Amino acid sequence: MKEKIEQAIAKVRPYLQRDGGDVELVEFDEPNGVVKVRLSGACGGCPMATVTLKQGVERAIKQAVPEVKTVEAV
Repeated sequence: MKEKIEQAIAKVRPYLQRDGGDVELVEFDEPNGVVKVRLSGACGGCPMATVTLKQGVERAIKQAVPEVKTVEAV
């Protein structure tokens, strides 16, 4: 499952990198369905980071891995 999450992140990563940011998987709490990611670069301090996380990263991960309930930034 972790590999599927990494693949989903790889699909959205180019969009973030185009704006000077990036995202990396920190951990996956499988029993609770919680994915923790770290936004870095321009995404780390961007006021729109929450929108990027929820509408971009979380959406991509949930489509790839329906068992994921939420994605959180750390």
